[in-house]
Amino acid sequence: MNGTVVVLGGRSEIGLAVATRLARGGATDFVLAARRSHDLDEQEHRLREAGATRVTRVEFDADDTARHADVLGEIMAAHGPVDVAVTAFGILGDQARAEADAAHALQVVHTDYTAHVSVLTHVANLLRAQGSGRIVVFSSVAGVRVRRANYVYGSAKAGLDGFASGLADALAGSGVHLLLVRPGFVTGRMTEGMSPAPFASTPDQVATATVRALRSGRHTVWVPRILRPVFFGMRLLPRPIWRRLPR
Repeated sequence: MNGTVVVLGGRSEIGLAVATRLARGGATDFVLAARRSHDLDEQEHRLREAGATRVTRVEFDADDTARHADVLGEIMAAHGPVDVAVTAFGILGDQARAEADAAHALQVVHTDYTAHVSVLTHVANLLRAQGSGRIVVFSSVAGVRVRRANYVYGSAKAGLDGFASGLADALAGSGVHLLLVRPGFVTGRMTEGMSPAPFASTPDQVATATVRALRSGRHTVWVPRILRPVFFGMRLLPRPIWRRLPR
């Protein structure tokens, strides 16, 4: 590690787990960017226990896209060079509510897709100017083939997956590397109360796979790995069968 680690969505279980592993691996400087940044004592404590020597909190609202350029520019100016930028914010939303309430559907898509497009564009440009850096983007297998049971969230992740894949190609040769992570069902705060899907993982397992892939220079990682062949087969399922699959 040779620079600052920035976690955009500093309250995210997966984002914090990634940062903690990077701290254990030698990273010392961190920026946790989130709403209510004053209320990140637990997250800062975990990073310092893992070896971080400097943890800075920055007020960041992913939904306020008009402020992205200023906030990210200030982070780079005050804490650069940035080695790793992790985009870890997102919401699951309520599928049933989204089907009846267009405003809720738009909120899910705005946070999980539109806000990421804004953040990733700004981050990519800043790291290009820096000449180096790594970006971690969390997509989801929900976006590989969108299911009826969670199509609003799935469609946002499908858009993010496509955008991040294209951005990774656009960054080739720039000195900036993008890692696209495709987890399956993750047991945690976001999915509390839901029955785990097959091949579920924990935030720690996703983080372990992410950091391993980041260090090896991979472009894409599925968590767990078995989901890659599983979803290759699921793409071939007839639509009437696919339509009836649960979340």
